[in-house]
Amino acid sequence: MPVSVMLVGGARPNFMKLAPLFHAFRRSAMFQVSVVHTGQHYDQQMAGSFFAELGLPQPDIALSVGSGSHAVQTARILERFEEQLREHQPDMVVVVGDVNSTIACALAAAKFEYTDGRRPRIAHVEAGLRSFDRTMPEEVNRVLTDALADYLFVTEQAGVDNLRREGVADARIFLVGNVMIDTLLGQAEEAASRAAWRRFGLQPQSYAVATLHRPSNVDDPANLARLFSALETAADRLPIVFPVHPRTRSRLAAAGLAGSGTLFLCDPQPYTDFLSLLSGARVVLTDSGGIQEETTILRVPCLTLRENTERPITIERGTNRLIGIDPAVIVRELDAVLGQPMPRTAPPPLWDGAAAERIVAILEKAFAALQAARPAAAAVR
Repeated sequence: MPVSVMLVGGARPNFMKLAPLFHAFRRSAMFQVSVVHTGQHYDQQMAGSFFAELGLPQPDIALSVGSGSHAVQTARILERFEEQLREHQPDMVVVVGDVNSTIACALAAAKFEYTDGRRPRIAHVEAGLRSFDRTMPEEVNRVLTDALADYLFVTEQAGVDNLRREGVADARIFLVGNVMIDTLLGQAEEAASRAAWRRFGLQPQSYAVATLHRPSNVDDPANLARLFSALETAADRLPIVFPVHPRTRSRLAAAGLAGSGTLFLCDPQPYTDFLSLLSGARVVLTDSGGIQEETTILRVPCLTLRENTERPITIERGTNRLIGIDPAVIVRELDAVLGQPMPRTAPPPLWDGAAAERIVAILEKAFAALQAARPAAAAVR
């Protein structure tokens, strides 16, 4: 009998991680996989287009939770996902990343018990990352999800070290690489061929890309104004393409801030178009964790508009710098990057496009052992 797996995603960064996992599970004879979309990001720009681009089927289950505060959104997901656990009784729930959907579905699964006494196993993909800043909602989600999961799949050695410091047994920790890089490497050729920079009248390596979405940066009007001022000044050095997250756009509109001249504000881009923009950029300014990783593989300098990062490998590889949100520092660091050659560095270990295959191979072995143990346990009873 196949092992039933629910793959859970809810926000735009999740889907690049779900796609290689979905395809790897489908190739396995052991697993029967279904996709759950919580609806945390629910519009076409932030979620819908990713399914078609990455070869994902339409979700088997849509929770349609929509937007809301952290508490409201998490509560809705908990309630609606528990109903799906009761109806479908999966053997395993796989959550990715660090968004509200991640912790809510992991918590629902950890507290759910089937009538025969079983409970679903939980796998967390992208486990062990730590910024050590508990004011970040994502950090809370990461720590709690790792405490609940049976299988912790880690992208970089720092994640392994963090989990060990927290007392997690080695038997639960697996360093497998980065599934988001599986997707990037699979789409890199198509992304380059799209030359998305042409739509803005630009040439490769002659422009920057900027993104902002973290609440500490965009929900605080003073911080947002400082960052926007820095981007306007930076755009005097080279044009900047700024795909604007819906929440960021509403905050910019409320503050009366709009792009002009060589600061191009545009809608969120489809994944492959955005990857094309990243690959052609001279530098990227961002507060995103995932983009720090993508630029490391693309060997594009990244200036991270934060005081910390949960992805230290990007700093170690020399592609990423933490620079905060002081406009003077941002412009100074931009000038420094523009005066240096593009980074040439080897990718981090296991960021080779095969992380999802490694995860599925580990889970095949784990569930084979579980299935072998059940008849023995039944015989003892």
